[in-house]
Amino acid sequence: MASERPLLIPSTRTPCSPSLQSPQSIPFPGFKPISTTNPSSAYTMDRHGSLDRSGSLSTIQEIPQNPRVLYSSSARTSISSRSNRSKAAAGRNSVEEEFADVSLSSLSIDSLNLPRSKQLGSRGGGESEVFSASQKEINEENARFIYLNDPQLTNDRYEFAGNFIKTSKYSVFSFLPRNLFEQFHRVAYIYFLIIAILNQLPQLAVFGRGASLLPLAVVLLVTAIKDAYEDWRRHRSDRIENNRVVEVLAMEDLQFRLKKWKDIRVGEMVRVKTNETLPCDMVLLSTSDPSGVSYVQTINLDGETNLKTRYAKQETLSLAKDGVISTVAVIKCEQPNRNIYGFQANMEFEDGKRLSLGPSNIILRGCELKNTDWAVGVIVYAGQETKVMLNSSGTPSKRSRLETSMNREIICLSLFLIALCTAVSTCFGIWLQGQNDDDLDIMPYFRKKSFDEDGGNYNFYGLWLEILFMFLMSVIVFQIMIPISLYISMELVRLGQAYFMIRDTELYDEASNSRFQCRALNINEDLGQVKYVFSDKTGTLTENKMDFQRACIGGLDYYGRGTSSNEGGADEIAVKVNGEVWKPKMKLKADSELLKLLKSPGETPEKRQAHDYFLALAACNTIVPLPVETREKGVRLIDYQGESPDEQALVYAAAAYGFVLLERTSGHIVIDVQGEKQRFNILGLHEFDSDRKRMSVIVGCPDQTVRAFVKGADSSMFGVLSKSINSDLVHVTESHLHSYSSLGLRTLVMGMRELTELEFQQWQSDYEKASTSLIGRACLLRSVAGNIESNLKLLGASGVEDKLQQGVPEAIESLRQAGIKVWVLTGDKQETAISIGYSCKLLTSDMKQIIINSRSKEACRKSLREAKALADRNQLRRDAQETFSSAQEPLALIIDGNSLVYILETELEIELFELATACAVVLCCRVAPLQKAGIVALIKNRTYDMTLAIGDGANDVSMIQMADVGIGISGQEGRQAVMASDFAMGQFRFLVPLLLVHGHWNYQRMGYMILYNFYRNAVFVFILFWYVIYAAYTVTTAITEWSSVLYSVIYTSFPTVIVGVLDKDVSHKTLLKYPRLYGAGQRGESYKFKLFCWTMADTLWQSAVVFYIPYFTYRVSTVDISMLGDLWTLAVVILVNIHLAMDVFRWSWITHAALWGTIVATCICISVIDSVPYLPGYWAIFHFANAASFWLDLLFIVVTALIPRFVVKMFKQHLKPSDIQIGREAEKFRNPSNQPSQVTVELQPVVDPVRR
Repeated sequence: MASERPLLIPSTRTPCSPSLQSPQSIPFPGFKPISTTNPSSAYTMDRHGSLDRSGSLSTIQEIPQNPRVLYSSSARTSISSRSNRSKAAAGRNSVEEEFADVSLSSLSIDSLNLPRSKQLGSRGGGESEVFSASQKEINEENARFIYLNDPQLTNDRYEFAGNFIKTSKYSVFSFLPRNLFEQFHRVAYIYFLIIAILNQLPQLAVFGRGASLLPLAVVLLVTAIKDAYEDWRRHRSDRIENNRVVEVLAMEDLQFRLKKWKDIRVGEMVRVKTNETLPCDMVLLSTSDPSGVSYVQTINLDGETNLKTRYAKQETLSLAKDGVISTVAVIKCEQPNRNIYGFQANMEFEDGKRLSLGPSNIILRGCELKNTDWAVGVIVYAGQETKVMLNSSGTPSKRSRLETSMNREIICLSLFLIALCTAVSTCFGIWLQGQNDDDLDIMPYFRKKSFDEDGGNYNFYGLWLEILFMFLMSVIVFQIMIPISLYISMELVRLGQAYFMIRDTELYDEASNSRFQCRALNINEDLGQVKYVFSDKTGTLTENKMDFQRACIGGLDYYGRGTSSNEGGADEIAVKVNGEVWKPKMKLKADSELLKLLKSPGETPEKRQAHDYFLALAACNTIVPLPVETREKGVRLIDYQGESPDEQALVYAAAAYGFVLLERTSGHIVIDVQGEKQRFNILGLHEFDSDRKRMSVIVGCPDQTVRAFVKGADSSMFGVLSKSINSDLVHVTESHLHSYSSLGLRTLVMGMRELTELEFQQWQSDYEKASTSLIGRACLLRSVAGNIESNLKLLGASGVEDKLQQGVPEAIESLRQAGIKVWVLTGDKQETAISIGYSCKLLTSDMKQIIINSRSKEACRKSLREAKALADRNQLRRDAQETFSSAQEPLALIIDGNSLVYILETELEIELFELATACAVVLCCRVAPLQKAGIVALIKNRTYDMTLAIGDGANDVSMIQMADVGIGISGQEGRQAVMASDFAMGQFRFLVPLLLVHGHWNYQRMGYMILYNFYRNAVFVFILFWYVIYAAYTVTTAITEWSSVLYSVIYTSFPTVIVGVLDKDVSHKTLLKYPRLYGAGQRGESYKFKLFCWTMADTLWQSAVVFYIPYFTYRVSTVDISMLGDLWTLAVVILVNIHLAMDVFRWSWITHAALWGTIVATCICISVIDSVPYLPGYWAIFHFANAASFWLDLLFIVVTALIPRFVVKMFKQHLKPSDIQIGREAEKFRNPSNQPSQVTVELQPVVDPVRR
């Protein structure tokens, strides 16, 4: 966002040194310097309009100050960068609006007959706005009225929202119904609920009524406890936030008293002290700074760590006494909205005076007050109506893609179960109809007569009802077909996976001392299927730290060939100010040859050009130097604060070469030039805007000249250079700039123009006309700036490195090789986004850039169609060639937020989707928080691709919550993104091990575990079904009731969990070495419907083997049903565990203990059950196990059942190996030195999945 601070505001925080070299005379006749006690002006004209050249800084004319006049409301007119405000007001996704403040050229002092101040300048924020925001009238019906320090009157008509916030999902009363509602989104839970209800009916009571409810109740309880714990943490965070205190002005005695945040009301006046966080959105009324300036840090809003300035109107500042304003006033402002970059309001006093308020007069909730002792403001928006809260959607309930897909298989199993039960009940009906009624009295499996002394006879309900009852009873008996224990196993596996992710040292950030956080346990496996990564820039890809690297002056390239400015070979930069030693806070590496040139005796053209170059770096900016105390007495560090980290880097670079910026006020700056303090009067300033791509400052120099220093992008600077400049110098500079860009550096070109008296007067006159125009004001100001920024002398160029986080380029390259598309969504300007794209290797020199910057819907439509035609031609060229790399010219789409206003949520969305998915890279610039979420939804709603969003600030919360997987960066940029995320970590580069290693493992383990659970339960059900065929199609079972219950609890569940947590199909080194192995998850190789069908087919074979081998062995024998039941139980437990052992990739002692220990535990449990006299099958296992045939049957069952699976697996891996198998073979054939042998590793190509 463009700077919102008025550049011509005095600062009392950087005291001027008395030993300044002042200009001996003012540059032009007729100008008189105004009192230094009034730094809001630099020069004036006499009453006759002639230029007065007399006077020096030692004899400055004193003019009485009137703060109300010198800082009138017209002095800071807000200019919007959007012409389509009506759409933002209507609730559409708003574009970040640039609100800028015109300098003090337009002060309304005509009525006092005082000389007009000539400190002029334009703001670059306006692009297409006709009227400024402060001049627009607010509709009475859509406005809210805030009465200063009168919350009762303010809330009398409408009860505005309190300051209580809530980010939690549940309350004490809503937890049970809402949590149950969310849990029953799982189809299996509904199924088991129906089964439990059926079992409560007397006619269908197969199991005990309590026992039928127990499995479902346990699963619901465990899940509810987990959800309650997660929401308890949100409640705790809300409680801490709501119970923080701030000073609120009491109406009774007009004294500030502490009050909890949750009790604050709209209309109250609050006082915030330095380093405190703003509790709400408030209009600034007064500050500890006499000029009304306050510095805020907005890391929780836009992720920026640089200080931004907000200021109080001088009218309210002059009425404040110790920060208290007792004057009656009312603020009429717009309704709460999500636009964090805009604010429109008016303040009316009781005397009828009216002030306009803009975004520079409001401080939003979440900002921190910095370098300002205190600030007083009135609350306009509180609680859920604050802009930051409106941009945070509610905490979503996310479920993994794998779990959602599992519902399809659950439905298939349910349909199969219905078919199975229908077959059983139909056959039962046929069998029942063929029997004589008298035979049914004593018929085995269906005995109507009771032979118990106290028992009653069975009540026969007729054929059709008996068939219906048999169907329902079959459903109850075969209910294990739907594995309810699967959900408990999934929760345990996810918990174990989260533990190892948290403990992974490769995800530990030493800089912030923060470990990986797993805040949502139910989407671990989604990390293995990500196709799109949507990333913020500032604080996510970068550290938001700039470093001056290269300088081109006079065609020569200087690149730090010396030592640091504070190390051996160079003198330490230190300046004496008022008896203290001031040093730049940041130490830079200075080029020894350039230092030698600047310190060389005499005056040469090369030295003069280098002097002007660094003078431009020190003067052409909006940086405010703040001296910071140190432990060393008499020594201070100069901390250069500004909204642009680029400007900070340039000013620190100038300081490293002896041009130290010491002071900035609205009227002048003080620079220590090679040990000599010089004062430069600020005559005007034109800030950077995206149309001109330049910034200029007009200064009155000590040598009685007026110069315009200009810096900007090379594309805009070379066209405004003087024609008399040597063309060879221009070509050499362009060559150096190209080399800088190829290194990923952010480049700027510096120029200078010395103004004559006539040129200055002409500029001054043109600016006066433009600044007072109501129509087309922004365009006129740009025109004035363009006139002065012409015929420039080329001073040189700079290369600044935007400090990326460690490993970002390598991480993006690894993600790209893994088939993951990385999109960058940032609120920064387009040039910044493109530059960082090159720095992080997201953009490359061989990419063709498609840039869409449109200001109307039709223009967007035309741009999208032209770009799509280009993408289609590119696709045709690719299809016509044999190889992908030689055919396709990679495309990069760069689109701004203003264009997205006309595209998102319209029919143009589909065109943007088709274009964006055809591009290798997408960069979205100047996007608002909800637009970020809209871009994520663009992909999420139209494809089956998994989306991941990563960010660090509150402006990323909507994007994080919209994506399938949300990751927050826990570092210097606040905590709101972390609190809203599913996972949190310290650096962007951690995405590589998180996705490529843990994500792959989690997905592979979970996919296999789900299929295995379906398999093991289906085997058991089919064994029961085969027995039903030989038991008159009734629900009689050979396996004891206890063994049926323990099968899913003890016999088979524990090994599944252990393997799901510990197994690794490929080592982490191989996964990182071959990123394309990640494609197995994107293609769904571990879990898909085809695998499910093959698993069920294998289940039929294995269950038939388990049942029929003992059946045919003991069909004619004295072995009873209890013995066969024990044999079938042992056989199926051993079978499913050895089946699992065949698929284990990495064995550990825990895996061995779980698998073989489970088999031993099953033998013990069966022995214990058969040792209980009153249970069926007493001592059966002990009689049966003595026979050799028992053990031979077990061996034959296991071998016969697993032979088909073993053969198919062997041939598949030999004839059509997967990428994972190839990777495992590459691991296996490593030589002893742990280096890969000469093995060709050919992986499957990355292809885009099917769209919705």
